[in-house]
Amino acid sequence: MTITARSSDRPGPFARWGKRCLDVAVSAGALAVFAPVIAVVAAAVRVKMGAPVLFRQPRPGLGEQTFTILKFRTMSDACDAAGRPLPDAARLTRLGVLLRKTSLDELPQLVNVLRGEMSLVGPRPLSVRYLPYYSTREQTRHDVRPGITGLAQVSGRNEIEWDARLELDATYVETVSLLGDLRILARTVARVAGSRDVRVDTTSMVSLHEERAHRRRAA
Repeated sequence: MTITARSSDRPGPFARWGKRCLDVAVSAGALAVFAPVIAVVAAAVRVKMGAPVLFRQPRPGLGEQTFTILKFRTMSDACDAAGRPLPDAARLTRLGVLLRKTSLDELPQLVNVLRGEMSLVGPRPLSVRYLPYYSTREQTRHDVRPGITGLAQVSGRNEIEWDARLELDATYVETVSLLGDLRILARTVARVAGSRDVRVDTTSMVSLHEERAHRRRAA
């Protein structure tokens, strides 16, 4: 029997070193260019929501190794009378809505890219608790560094179902290339400029572990 290796098992020059060179050059340049914007957003978050300014959470990256993802906070710490955090939709602030619509909340991830924890383009790093629910094919999303943007994001972001999103991630891993990354970056800029495909109403979003757990119970 002949076994055909995935394209990610035989990376070309771009996947081996070109992609990382692009990440370092662009993230360093972007941090310099957007430094004033980052400072203004940080100040606005501090004034409107208090400390901390950054949201930090462990996420699985390359090889499923966890790292701490960085984002600007978009939610308050509001709790109910019993001290329990309110639902996400109730804690999402007006400033948070603006940051999400413009993707400015993602700017701190340029630091993750510079550190080598993320890439400019790749599957988005999802929750650690989703790991047991991936199929074998979907697990290939961890064969590359997670990205600030990716094929799934420019193909509909949160507007497409989980199965389709994860299939797009697997397709990206199989076909990673310089031209493909440049196209995704260009489409990302166009979508951010138009504020399209950005869902900020968290009440209608179903988590992957909830969706897959429900599917298993129904099977």
